[in-house]
Amino acid sequence: MNGILTIVPIGLVVYVVVQSFRFFDSLLGNSLHEKLGDVYVPGFGILLTIVLITLVGWLTTYWFSAQLIGIVESILQRIPFVKTLYKVIRETIESFVGEKKSFSKVALVTMPNNPMKMLGFITTEDVAKLGDELSDHVAIYVPQTFQVAGLTFLVPKEHVQILDITPEEAMRFILSGGVSGS
Repeated sequence: MNGILTIVPIGLVVYVVVQSFRFFDSLLGNSLHEKLGDVYVPGFGILLTIVLITLVGWLTTYWFSAQLIGIVESILQRIPFVKTLYKVIRETIESFVGEKKSFSKVALVTMPNNPMKMLGFITTEDVAKLGDELSDHVAIYVPQTFQVAGLTFLVPKEHVQILDITPEEAMRFILSGGVSGS
């Protein structure tokens, strides 16, 4: 039993890291491997991907390239479906690494007429734009245990209590089904 408890977590972490490495290396690595043949070194694709992402980020700080990226964004925002997909992806990424982080408040939701409670993250404190009857609600994202999925609930504010724990502790607790992070 101790062997399983030791090997399985290590094996799963190694597997996820290797698969992630292969995926990111293949973004540019596959075409580089075709052109370079035996000279190609595994990892060069991920290195080049990181360099390109950094270069684009650096270029966006300058007027000309910021204008060029603005033009590309305006084109994407005019195409049906693509504009919705682009907006969702951009806002999701900004919520994790941008200035306005979404998962900054951990919430404990009391279920009405039920002793059960639900742990989640306040993503939006003003949902009145969805309807006047929701002016006293907040949006709470509840991740699902053992998955990278979740549900968003609109919960009356009186049923929400902000907890004094870090989002990382709460996410670890939720994703592990309460086994970790307690």
